[in-house]
Order: sequence, then C-alpha cells, then structure tokens
Amino acid sequence: MRKAIVYASVHHGNTEKLVKGIAEECQVDLIDAVKQPDVDLSSYDMIGFASGIYFSKFHQSILGFAEKNLPDDKKVFLICTYGGSSNYKSIEQILDEKRSKVIGKFGCKGYDTFGPFNKS
Repeated sequence: MRKAIVYASVHHGNTEKLVKGIAEECQVDLIDAVKQPDVDLSSYDMIGFASGIYFSKFHQSILGFAEKNLPDDKKVFLICTYGGSSNYKSIEQILDEKRSKVIGKFGCKGYDTFGPFNKS
C-alpha cells in the first residue's frame, strides 16, 4: 500500500517534526505543500494531510493543495498541531466534495503564540 502525507509546517516546525517522526517508523512519502504545490497523488492508496491550525483552519497551502491535487474517492487521514484547539472543518469540506473517506484524525496540542498568547 502506497502512502503519502502532505503537510505544511510554517510557524514553529511542529507539524514537520511530527510527520518526520511518522516517516521514520512507517513507509510513507512526505510532500511539503508549500514547496511542492503540484503533485500527482493518483498512485497513492492512502493520503494524509497535516497542518498547524491557523485561526481555526488548516494552512491555506494544504487547503489549496487538496482542492487542486486530491483525486476523488481516496482514503484520507488528518493530522493537526495547534495551540488553541483542533479543527478539521476547513479540510473536511474539501474532502466531502472529493468523496474521500476519512479513516482517522490525530491532533497534537502545542502552544499558542498568536494574539494575546504571544509572549514575545
């Protein structure tokens, strides 16, 4: 079974650390949606989307990537890192349109550095 994780890790690098840890233990191709916005996913049996949560949404590069590149009827899993709370709605709307089957979700709490939570 061929697997990929499409990820965006632009703030603290937490999402990238998480997906690289997964890749060390599992046979999975990592695709950075910021650096590789156009990738053919048709040969993958299972596709993960991983992102930090930015103002209650997956990163825009992930949303755009999924809209453009995700083939219909794929098995999908979701991973998010967040400071406030996990939120999958933005990506799930796209997955519904693509008739994807979400087989699992994982959220990893970090720390919030936006708005009043910024300690700098």
